Amino acid sequence: MRPIRKADSPIAGDFNAYGDAKPELVSRLGKYCSYCERRIETLLAVEHIEPKDGDNGKPHLEKRWSNFLLACTNCNSCKGSKAVDFQSLIFPDRDNTFFAYIYTDDGRVESSSLLTAAQKTIADNTLNLLGLDKKRQEFTDSNGALVALDRVSQRMEMISTAQVSLAILESDPTNEGFKVLIVNQALASGFFSIWMKVFAMHPDMKLRFINAFKGTAESNCFNIANGQPVKPAPNPDQLAHGGKV
Repeated sequence: MRPIRKADSPIAGDFNAYGDAKPELVSRLGKYCSYCERRIETLLAVEHIEPKDGDNGKPHLEKRWSNFLLACTNCNSCKGSKAVDFQSLIFPDRDNTFFAYIYTDDGRVESSSLLTAAQKTIADNTLNLLGLDKKRQEFTDSNGALVALDRVSQRMEMISTAQVSLAILESDPTNEGFKVLIVNQALASGFFSIWMKVFAMHPDMKLRFINAFKGTAESNCFNIANGQPVKPAPNPDQLAHGGKV
């Protein structure tokens, strides 16, 4: 999960309608789900971190910048109007969510073994809240070919794509053109954490990804010299209960 910084609200007070915040959120964070990291060209929603309605609703936060992220249909619906306790969950605008998780070659997201027991609990709570720990579902077309529709399958597909890009780069590691094309491919597809995983042994490429994905370098969650995660998150906007990881 890519850590990001939204920074201060572009307006004084609350928005007239929460949808009005979407252009500014996209400008600062890119067209990516703040949770599963997929690039979403359409149906990318302004996500309320704390639900705006339902049994756990906080209607007074419906139009407030500090309560906004961006989310795809899947993550938004999984999270729904469930209660949000910031002390028992981590979020990409206030914690180093990249450090908290590992991405396996079979498309799973798991809490990192480098976390403390308490941190692992809140990392697992977050996966469950968003449904990111759901198992792979297999969908086939009329010819029996697998089609990547669920988030697990799409992660597997992206890992394979990134590994091909890595092999191309390692065949000619000084080729600047290859590096530019790889970063553009990552931006076009999303899945920041997967590209960081696959290129883990290439600090130059990690820094390129960090600087290319909007709002990531600004989170201060990465060392600008080598791309290694900084933990706990500096939480530069001083959001409530930030810096747990």
